Amino acid sequence: MDFTGSDPQVEGSINAVEAITYSACFYVFRCLLAEDVPAAAGIMRPIRMIAPEGTVVNARPPAAVAGGNVEMSQRIVDTLFRALAEAAPELIPAASAGTMNNLTIGGLFPKGNPRAGAPFAYYETIAGGMGARPTQDGISGVHTHMTNSLNTPAEALEYAYPFRVTRYSLRAESGGAGKHRGGDGIVRELELLCDADVTLLADRRARGPYGLHGGKDGSPGRNVVVRQDGSEAPIPAMGSVRLQEGDRIRIELPGGGGWGET
Repeated sequence: MDFTGSDPQVEGSINAVEAITYSACFYVFRCLLAEDVPAAAGIMRPIRMIAPEGTVVNARPPAAVAGGNVEMSQRIVDTLFRALAEAAPELIPAASAGTMNNLTIGGLFPKGNPRAGAPFAYYETIAGGMGARPTQDGISGVHTHMTNSLNTPAEALEYAYPFRVTRYSLRAESGGAGKHRGGDGIVRELELLCDADVTLLADRRARGPYGLHGGKDGSPGRNVVVRQDGSEAPIPAMGSVRLQEGDRIRIELPGGGGWGET
């Protein structure tokens, strides 16, 4: 696995350290084994990884690496699976959402709340669509590859934070078409009940997850702020915005790619 030619490390926090790149490679080849085996070092003994120092796959200090685990790891997995797709078409799925959609909201509890004036911080990842597989459709509304967090129920969220969940559903038809269809992503919309800072770290907004062997790409994601007058304004997939009480933030997740021609 030769990552020579990868971009130099960047100022943003999406750089991966070498251990993350190694772990993503380990994961890909473990997925290809015909039987479930322990997560042991022996899997990588016949494999050599080349990850040049100072690149986005082997960043060196003082590079920011907070997003390397949740975002760059997904891109490495997508890249390796696509590189292997021609060699083992019966094993490789189309691309899944390819992002954890990290959403963070922080501020102070508003007047009238029992915790008025106290600070709060909310962080959650949001699931997308799984890529279609050689033998069946992808799963909708599920984290794929990087899967160490669960959904927060609307009731628990509204109890703990000054938010209101105004929409939480599957994003219909966001999965790519094909012999086997990609899974649909999720739509998550929150209304803020106070002023707050919102930060999003996400990907797959310019291009959707790739389909394989004639399957169509999944829909790219979309992020918008819905103002109180109903107008919508897009926000970047990586960045922070200051929102006002009554504003809503809607995150539309990518669907998985399709597999095979229809």
